[in-house]
Amino acid sequence: MSVKAKKHLGQHFLTDELIAQQIADSLVGTNYKNVLEIGPGMGVLTKYLLKKDYTTHVIEIDTESVEYLKAHYLNLADRIISKDFLKINISDFFGDEQLAIIGNFPYNISSQIVFKTLENRHQIPEFSGMFQKEVALRIAEKEGSKVYGILSVLTQAFYNVEYLFTVPPTVFNPPPKVDSGVIRLVRKENFTLPVDEKLFYKVVKTAFQQRRKTLRNSLKTLNLSDSLREDSIFAKRPEQLSVQEFINLTSKIENDAI
Repeated sequence: MSVKAKKHLGQHFLTDELIAQQIADSLVGTNYKNVLEIGPGMGVLTKYLLKKDYTTHVIEIDTESVEYLKAHYLNLADRIISKDFLKINISDFFGDEQLAIIGNFPYNISSQIVFKTLENRHQIPEFSGMFQKEVALRIAEKEGSKVYGILSVLTQAFYNVEYLFTVPPTVFNPPPKVDSGVIRLVRKENFTLPVDEKLFYKVVKTAFQQRRKTLRNSLKTLNLSDSLREDSIFAKRPEQLSVQEFINLTSKIENDAI
């Protein structure tokens, strides 16, 4: 018995045992007892996670995969969540306990998985997984690059990001048309965003929606005062600003509104 990959779910099953083991080994933290694997499929990564000291849980929307896992991983059966990760409330399953996120993520929802992780960062100290290489590089990229954007800034504001390794299409069934990349996020210790979070998100997203324009033009909709818009930072384009500079910019806008 095997599970047929479903295109509408973005399934590409990893077939390389060594890479599966490398992904399982990429989690390095010790301050959590639970790990949640998203989209385990037929369990190629799961089997290595089950050998670890922490308690492995999996969440899988594909009912065929759920049945396969129940049949082949008997010791996992009561920790299979047959739901959509993007729609669950994490605290319903884990209370206020800390947990790590891991997986070979479906490419069509991988960015949304990161955004959900950011929303629940108080509970997720570590995150490791496989993305389309382009997305993985974007999350890890620093300022000054054309691929540096919203996902880069928001993720790096709260997590230290490390690009670990590249994975070729040939180790998947069916093979995707692009390379994949594995990244690790480790939550910054004792970090509190020193500005209003909603405003920070709004500033970053608004700036990058017109990334070729200077901030003076792209942030016009925020109704900034003329004196603030004369600040030298507004002559820059969003890709030129570091995460800390975006925090500083938000602080200036916050004070401008007072």
